[in-house]
Amino acid sequence: MQLTRFTHPRMAQAFVDYMATRGVTLHIERDEQVVLLLEDESKLEMVENELAQFVRDPFHPRYQAASWQSGNTDSGLHYQRDSLMTHLRRRAGPLTLTLGFACIAIFILMQIIGEDEVLGWLAWPMDSAQSFQLWRWFSHALLHFSLLHLVFNLLWWWYIGGAIEKRLGSGKLFVIALISALLSGWMQAKFSGVWFGGLSGVVYALMGYAWLRGERDPESGIFLERGLMAFAILWLVIGFFGVLGQAVGNAAHLSGLLVGLAMAFVDTRHVRKR
Repeated sequence: MQLTRFTHPRMAQAFVDYMATRGVTLHIERDEQVVLLLEDESKLEMVENELAQFVRDPFHPRYQAASWQSGNTDSGLHYQRDSLMTHLRRRAGPLTLTLGFACIAIFILMQIIGEDEVLGWLAWPMDSAQSFQLWRWFSHALLHFSLLHLVFNLLWWWYIGGAIEKRLGSGKLFVIALISALLSGWMQAKFSGVWFGGLSGVVYALMGYAWLRGERDPESGIFLERGLMAFAILWLVIGFFGVLGQAVGNAAHLSGLLVGLAMAFVDTRHVRKR
């Protein structure tokens, strides 16, 4: 016989597990809700009394203990597994995903037609004639020269940039990315010439912004753990000493970090006064 209905599957399972420890077998069926069925009608009164207590305090430790004691995987409940895209979109907004996929598409294009060809289209302006091709001031951030380079930057872009977009909006993330790409690119061009690329300058700006915003305005919901910030600075210092043994955009990293810190300071100056 039908005993009751639950809207929350886990609560239904907790009651089923608890009643199993009392020697009563309940069955679960799913329609729009979770339906509990009683096998032995002679135990109806006892089960209804237990159900009344459960409804008053469903989070009592005895129910959790019963799940550990009697719970099993053959419960009749089936939870839908989220796809990879669902996980990505849960933390990231449209700008985070769009720019990330753009970086991936350009990296694939570089493998197909060659790095030099794509650099000729998207690299930092080489001379005054290219300075009027305004996209070049920002498109260098989309260029990556190895799979590790791409994955490393995109993971940080998704982790921090996605959080900023979700909490503060696409406009704020767009401004941070635009300014940091421009200034970090300008510094790197002065430091090493125009043949560079990568999202690292923007990523360091996001790190600096998220860390300082969290320190000065915790209620914003934007933060970066101090341990991760210490790692970012250590990585920056190691890059300047050439320990990594490969070309690293040190000027872009440092300038991006300073841009992010400066923008977080400006955005939180009124919060600190308050």
